[in-house]
Amino acid sequence: MSLLAVGEVAERLGISTRQVQHLVAHGELRQVARGVLDETSVDQFLAVRGNAARTQAWSEPTAWGAIAILSGQVPQWMGGTQRSRLKARLRGMSAAGLVERARNRAEAVRFAGHPAGIERIRAEIVDTSRVAVVLGLATTTTVDGYVAREDLNNILVRHGLMQDTSGQFILRATAMDLTVVRDLSEGGVVLAALDLAGSLDSRERAVGRAALDKALRQL
Repeated sequence: MSLLAVGEVAERLGISTRQVQHLVAHGELRQVARGVLDETSVDQFLAVRGNAARTQAWSEPTAWGAIAILSGQVPQWMGGTQRSRLKARLRGMSAAGLVERARNRAEAVRFAGHPAGIERIRAEIVDTSRVAVVLGLATTTTVDGYVAREDLNNILVRHGLMQDTSGQFILRATAMDLTVVRDLSEGGVVLAALDLAGSLDSRERAVGRAALDKALRQL
């Protein structure tokens, strides 16, 4: 694990050390010891938000509403006026802006575990990693998918997963109904593209953002 001092993080993000501490307190950056942060969490922050440290994220329901609209579905948890306003905002948005605004759809954490558990874990989550193949990426052993927030700890214990920034399991804990998440995952590429667009891998990030730009243009 590579580490950075708070001052180094502040310089990299172009913000004050107080703002860095604010991001740590809100779980957007990972502190491993007093005044020391995990560099991977900083890289992930930059992949999702660029240097827009002050960009306000949408609420979780709104983020999922945007995904539904871009997937050609109707977010029933939002009122008609809310849906119309959100659709209008999406029409003038870039892929990068969407990635920033929709980041609160889930809390993504990477874990390490035994490779033998890959298929069992895939069966318990809404796996979006396989959709990456549809977008032109090679098949991967990385598992990337959504879990109900209240079920996350049970999955970690049952499969012996440990938090690891280089692990092959990315679990995204959300409060959204997993039936809705599954419908969105199976009904198009937008959700998977959004996940890829926040990747630390430059090719994955480019493929994800290209797919999001296409969906935004088609509104």
